[in-house]
This record gives sequence, C-alpha cells and structure tokens, in this order.
Amino acid sequence: MTQTLTPPAQRKRLLSLDILRGITVAGMIMVNNPGSWSHIYAPLRHAAWNGCTPTDLVFPFFVFCMGVAMYISHNKSNFDFNWATARKIVVRGLLIVLIGWALSWYGMALRQFVKGADFVTTIWSYPIEHLRYLGVFPRLGIVSMLGGLLLLIFKPKRILWVSGALMLLYCILQSITNSFELNAQNMESIVDLKLLGDNHIYHMTNAAGERIGFDPEGVLSTIPCIAHVLIGAWMGKLIMNEKDLLGKVNRALLAGAIMMILGFCLDYAYPINKSMWSASYVLVTCGLASCILGILTWILDIRLPQLNEVQPTTACQKVHHAVAKNWYKFFETFGVNPLFIYCLSTWFVITIGQIRFTVQDTAYSIWGFWYRGCMQPLLGDKGGSLACALSLVLLMWSIGYILYRKKIYIKL
Repeated sequence: MTQTLTPPAQRKRLLSLDILRGITVAGMIMVNNPGSWSHIYAPLRHAAWNGCTPTDLVFPFFVFCMGVAMYISHNKSNFDFNWATARKIVVRGLLIVLIGWALSWYGMALRQFVKGADFVTTIWSYPIEHLRYLGVFPRLGIVSMLGGLLLLIFKPKRILWVSGALMLLYCILQSITNSFELNAQNMESIVDLKLLGDNHIYHMTNAAGERIGFDPEGVLSTIPCIAHVLIGAWMGKLIMNEKDLLGKVNRALLAGAIMMILGFCLDYAYPINKSMWSASYVLVTCGLASCILGILTWILDIRLPQLNEVQPTTACQKVHHAVAKNWYKFFETFGVNPLFIYCLSTWFVITIGQIRFTVQDTAYSIWGFWYRGCMQPLLGDKGGSLACALSLVLLMWSIGYILYRKKIYIKL
C-alpha cells in the first residue's frame, strides 16, 4: 500500500521556490560584487562566449523562478484576462525597468560628482548620453511584463507551445543571419546599435581582441528570455496541479531531465550561450532549475518532516539535527524579498565604491579599502576578492533577516 504525501494545508508559499530563489539571489550578489574583477576564481566568471559556468546559471534561474511565481500568482484569479490585471502587470514591469535605469543613473551621476563635474553634467547630460537602456533589471521587467500578458492571453495549457514558437523564431533568425560569433556582423549587435545607439549598450571583447557593441541583455535575445519565463510558468502548472508531494518531485525531475537532454542535443546546432540567450541555454538552465526545484521539494516537504520526528541523543546528533532542520532559513531570507535585496546590494556597492579617502598617500574607495586593505592581505588576491563578495552577501542577509523575522515582504 502506497502512502500519499500531501503538502501542509497552512503553507501559503511554495517553500522550495523561495529557497531556490534565495540561493539564486545570494549567488547573483556574490558573482556581481567581487573585491577585484582582476582576481576571480574561474567558476565565478561568465563564459567568454559559448559554454556555461556556475555563474551563468544565476540569472536564468531567477527568470525561471519568476515564471513559477507568475503561475502561482495568476492561478488565484484563474488566469482571467482583464484590463485591471493587464495594467497591474504592465505597471509592475515598467517599475522594475525604471528601478534599473535609476540605479544606472545614480552610479553615473555619483561618479561624475566625485570627479568634480558641474551640476548639469553630473545630474543630466552625462547620464542621458551614456545610460544603458537594457540590463538585468530592465530585462526582468520586460520579460515579466510580456510573459505575464502572454500567460493570461494564451492560458497555461498553450503556454508551452508559445514558448516553443518563440525559441523556434529565434533559432531561425540566428540561422538565416549566421549569427553565432561575437563580431560586427552578429544580428544582435546590428539591431542593438541601430535601435539603441553605441553609447547605450554594453560592449564585449571577442577572441580577436576587438571591442564589439553587443548587449547580453539586448533586444533580440529578449525573445528567448520570454520563452524562458514561460517555461517557468509551465513548470509551475506542472507541479502545482499535482497534490501528491512525491508526484511533484517526480514531475519536476522528469521534466527537468528531458529539457536538459534536449538542450544538450540542440547545443550541436545552437551552442549554449548566455550572451545570446540561445535556445539550448534556455532548455539546459530551465532543466537544471527544475531538477533543483524537485530536489528542494523532496528535502523540505518530505525529508524535513521526517527529521522533526527524530529525537537526537548525543551532542553531535543534536548539532547535525539542528543544521538539517534550519539550513534553508538563510536562503529563505533572500527568497521572500529577492528583488528588494538585490536592488539594495547594487545601490550599496555603487555608493561605497565611490566614497573615497586617502590613507598614507594612497586613494581608496570604501569598497576598495575593504579589499586591498583588509581582505587581500589576509586571504590573498582571489581569496580576498571572494571574501569581499561573501561579506556583502552576509550584510544583505542581516538586513533581509530583519524583514524576514517581522514578516515584511517588499514586492517589486
């Protein structure tokens, strides 16, 4: 006789999703804020072009989690499309875009102020001339807005077909323009330069040492990223419609394995590439995120209740038992206020990276002194750089923990 495991009735949030999102946000803060960009361990770097490092997983994991949360949110209204809901989706998406622009504006203005530029240049002319229109926050805002609207228009039962159509369209565009290399002929570079302008996009250096205007969060690569968030919504449908906990785990693991296999097969024709957000990259990262979500569901909803029934006797067992029961709360702190904590970390590093002072005729920023004056002498170049990043993670956790304890959820 098999035993059916059902989730606790009182739980209003999907805990495994909060933990996966928390792990992702902590990872984003860590990889985006080393003590020195010149001294980084290999796994904490992005792939130069094709390929995927652990660092290349954090952004797509967050987009995937956004899709799962999107399904859970709209499921409450039975995916009813109306102008009030559409307006709410659009306003939230635009708000996230504006937050990204505000942070970019703040960073440029603060740098000009430190350099002693005049007021108009500091506040207006320089940021206007150099503002990067697309980036992490603008991409999150755009894909959440368009993905949310598509989810309501086509409903969950058709959303996988919509996602597949978007990826197919992007693959066709790549094929007919032969856009697989980082060069001036790449369709994404051409489109971004034409639509946004050279001063408003990111620049990357290719293998030949050429500096190319190419934005990894560019216009065309937004197409597969929308497909990415819709796959997350589809995964939300797949697991939330299953009442049995073991069924949730099995569905997430099976779907994740299938997506990874398809992604690795597609890699031969359309290489795994974060900068272009290739279709193979979408499938592999969504597949891996699904598998991790399934594993976390097993750990938190099946294994954890079993641990609560165990009574440890020795001191060692008690320590192990306490860690096993409470480890996830560190990441839950990030997961319940993800965008706010990430936004706060970005603002904080921009600020302390520009506040400068002099020690023994050497100029430092606060962040630079923390690395060069404290962490680097203790732990070396790369070790100190990683320690700086981890210290920021801990600082953001301490702020997030206050909100977590008070049950304050800041929705962006």
